[in-house]
Amino acid sequence: MAILKVTDLKLGYNGTTVIDNLSFSVGEGDYLCIVGENGTGKTTLIKGILGLVTPFGGSVEYSDGLCRNHIGYLSQQQKLTKDFPASVSEIVMSGFLNNRLLAFSYSKKEREEALRIMKRVGVDSLCNKSFAELSGGQQQRVLLARALCAARKLILLDEPTSALDPLATADFYSIVKALSKEGMAVIMVSHDITSAVRNATHILHLSPDSYFFGTTHQYMHSPLGRRLLMPDCPCDVCAHNTEGKVQNNG
Repeated sequence: MAILKVTDLKLGYNGTTVIDNLSFSVGEGDYLCIVGENGTGKTTLIKGILGLVTPFGGSVEYSDGLCRNHIGYLSQQQKLTKDFPASVSEIVMSGFLNNRLLAFSYSKKEREEALRIMKRVGVDSLCNKSFAELSGGQQQRVLLARALCAARKLILLDEPTSALDPLATADFYSIVKALSKEGMAVIMVSHDITSAVRNATHILHLSPDSYFFGTTHQYMHSPLGRRLLMPDCPCDVCAHNTEGKVQNNG
């Protein structure tokens, strides 16, 4: 069952359309990677799903008990975030504030859940350390734990590995893939198509005048996927029997 359904979505800024006529869905445990060149609206789409950008048309619908306050979100890493003067546990538990009306002390249940999540992403040994003293990979795992404290069924990650080294990137992808296998729906924006097809269950490829949405297998065997993943392959058979959705915008 889909927990998120996007139908004929049209998004943009100041009257200029960036995404047009986009439709896709995400179910429990799906791991969707959004790829595509710069300027095709990947971050805009994330903001549209979160309700931070008002659509020009179409709809974003939540189902199966999901609401915006129950979506975890890890934005593109910024220097201000990296230097934030707080401990790891304080950063992680602040994720619970998304579902609170008042910001008083955390409950015993929240503290236990935060510890469970920190153990899950491998940062529980760092809980009393200053966030600013951590490596880039450690900081991203802490921010992932914070997003998971806010998440119930869906987490959105906007280029979370862009500032990480290859080992930290591989570690981060491994954690996210395991989370999806445990039932968490994941939507991740990425420039790394190779890692995307290695880890994700579904691919949404945005282009200036069209888009592709389908399973990773369908994407790998589509003309677009073959052109990017196997540019020297002359075989046309790979493009056959593909059921992924290719839609021209407008």
